Amino acid sequence: MANDHWSKGAVLVLGGTGKTGRRVVEGLEKAGRTVRLGSRKAQPAFDWERPEGWAAALDGIAAVYVAYQPDLALPGAVAAVSRFFAEARAAGVGKIVLLSGRGEPEAQEAEEALRATSLDWTILRCSWFFQNFSENFFLDAILAGEIVLPDTLAPEPFVDADDIAEIAVAAFADARHSHQLYEITGAEALTFQQAIAAIAEACGRRIDYVPVSQEAYRAGLVEQGLPPEVIDLVTYLFSTVLDGRNEPIADGVARALGHQPRRFADYVARTAATGIWGGSHA
Repeated sequence: MANDHWSKGAVLVLGGTGKTGRRVVEGLEKAGRTVRLGSRKAQPAFDWERPEGWAAALDGIAAVYVAYQPDLALPGAVAAVSRFFAEARAAGVGKIVLLSGRGEPEAQEAEEALRATSLDWTILRCSWFFQNFSENFFLDAILAGEIVLPDTLAPEPFVDADDIAEIAVAAFADARHSHQLYEITGAEALTFQQAIAAIAEACGRRIDYVPVSQEAYRAGLVEQGLPPEVIDLVTYLFSTVLDGRNEPIADGVARALGHQPRRFADYVARTAATGIWGGSHA
């Protein structure tokens, strides 16, 4: 399939309202690309659990950004994305940019499924985003002034979702990124305790960090009434990808974009100034 088909045609962005997807949409629109949102509320709608609707979402699409919700580690995820890749190719799609999970065996299975197709591909392999502290996940706990996490967590080189989106947008425009796997991290590995301390200092607030055993953490999630599949996913991710395997810094941002990753301290200063974390900046 000719490069200018996928580098100029319409792009379907799955997870288009999520942390990375929303930024990919903004970047593509700024670049003048035609974008279709892939979400349950979009028209045509896209739902991973309703494959009968995929053909309508793929109609007239040249390239797709694939962010599987909520995570590729979920049972059935690899089968779903594999089926989607086949359907995308049959619909005339030329390019897939896949958001993958660093240190997740299931995510690497999804990567292999994409590599096995005849599609042009770029893989963005990354783990915890800066924005997990400000766009759901940890936000409520930060606002409540106490964050409880397992005591087994290794340091994590958190990455800015803006870096991920910038690479994705570049990958849709330039064949230099074709058949490239970018392992994407931030510039430094921080403990969750260090990250929370930086946020507390920037906001001028007290935010207690409470480490507990994995068992106590899971019991707390059950007490909150979270669905069992969400509890299983969260505890799996905490015990798997945060066991130290993802601590090393990778060069994906520099290799793809030619500059160093955005820094956590800059993200904290910028975000605290919006008042979303409360405190003296609110």
